[in-house]
Amino acid sequence: MYDLLVVGAGPYGLSIASHAAAAGLSLRVLGRPMASWRDHMPPGMFLKSEPWASSLSDPEGRLRLDAYCAEQGVAARHGEPVPVEMFASYGLWFARHAVPEVDERMAVRLQAFPGGFEAVTDDGRTVRARTVALAVGVLPFAQVPAVFDELAPEYVSHSSDHGDLARFRGKDVTVVGGGQAALETAALLAEQGTRVRVVARARGLSWNEEPPPWERPWWQSARAPHSGLGPGWRNWFYAERPGAFHHLPETTRTRITATALGPAGAWWLRDRVEPTVELLLGNEVAAAYVSGGGVRLEAVGHTGELTSLDTEHVIAATGFRATGERLGLLAADVRGSLTVTPDGSPCLGREFESSWPGLFMAGLVTASGFGPAMRFVHGASFTARTLVRGVRRRLRAEPVRVPVPGARERRGVLRPAGR
Repeated sequence: MYDLLVVGAGPYGLSIASHAAAAGLSLRVLGRPMASWRDHMPPGMFLKSEPWASSLSDPEGRLRLDAYCAEQGVAARHGEPVPVEMFASYGLWFARHAVPEVDERMAVRLQAFPGGFEAVTDDGRTVRARTVALAVGVLPFAQVPAVFDELAPEYVSHSSDHGDLARFRGKDVTVVGGGQAALETAALLAEQGTRVRVVARARGLSWNEEPPPWERPWWQSARAPHSGLGPGWRNWFYAERPGAFHHLPETTRTRITATALGPAGAWWLRDRVEPTVELLLGNEVAAAYVSGGGVRLEAVGHTGELTSLDTEHVIAATGFRATGERLGLLAADVRGSLTVTPDGSPCLGREFESSWPGLFMAGLVTASGFGPAMRFVHGASFTARTLVRGVRRRLRAEPVRVPVPGARERRGVLRPAGR
C-alpha cells in the first residue's frame, strides 16, 4: 500500500508528486500528464498568466518554466504570452525530472478501504494507498447552461471539449460567454475561416490591461506590486497569501471566489477579436432548439428585446463549477459524506484535507477555501508544499480510519452519532 496516491497529472498533481517524492513518501501518480493542455486546448492558444507565474513546483525551485525555455533556446519574457504547446511540453519535461514514473491509466472510481483508499483504474485493476490527493483539474466541472440540455453533442459543446477547431472551418459557430476562453476560441475560429459570433450577458467586454514593466520606479511598485494574478495589492494577497485567505470567514471566502477576477480577455487578444468577431453583447440565451439542421437561439437583451439567430454549432465557453457532487469518481458514500461550503465545494482544513480523513484535494475545487490563486497554475506551489505537509502529518498521526455511517467527528476522533 502506498503512502500517497495522486489522482491527476496536471500542474497541481505533478507538483504535489514532486514534493511528496522529495519527502520520501512512497507514491503512485495516476493520469495522463498535462492532459488538459495537450488534449483540450486547440493549437494557437496562449497562457493568460505571465511566464514567471506559470511554473510547476519542485522543492528546490530548479525546474521552473524559464529553465525549460532556456534549455530550448527560447526566452520566457515578462509581458510575452506562452503558447499552450510549449507549456504542455514543459510539464512533460518537469515530470521526467521531478516525479517518479507516472501511471497513465485513469482512475474511474475511488472508494474507502480498511486503512485507506482503493482506486479502480480504467483497465479494472486497483491501486491502494493510505492517503489520496485529488488533483483532477477542471474538466469534471465543465458548466454548460441548462438552456442547452436538450441539444445533442453535435449541436452544442463546452469549450474544453476541443483540442482542435479544424472541424468548424467554413461553418457557422456561436460562442457563448465573455471570458478568455470564449474570446480566444472565437478569435481562433475567425482566423481559420469560420463564421463566428460571441453572445454574452455583459453589455461590454472586459479586457485586462497590459502589465506594467518588470523594472519600474519603486513608488509604482509600492502602489501596485506585481503578483502571480496581476498587479495590485488585492491580487498580491490572493496570489501570495492563500493561507491567510483560508482564515477569512467562510461567507467572505465564497463571495470573493465567485466575484474576484471575473471574465475578461487578455490584453494581447483584443485586436484579434473586436475587428473580426461579431459581438452580441447584453444578451442572454433564453431558448435553444434544433431547427433546419442547425440550432436556433432565442436571446433576450437587457431591455427585454428578443433576438433570434440560426447557427450550426454552439460552443459554451461558460466556465466551470467545482462542487463536491461533481467528483463522480468518488464512491457515493465518500462523496455524500463530504462537508461542503455554501457554494457546494468541499470544506477543507488548513492543509487541504477534506472532512473524510486522509482525502486531500487540490486545484480549482479548493478555490473557495484558499482563494482565486487556486484557479491558476500559480497556486500549485503553495498547494504542493502545504498539502504534502498535511499528508505527512496524517501518516505520522495514525492509519486512516474509515468513517462509520452516521458517525460524526469531535476533536479529531470519530464517534458514533449521539454519543
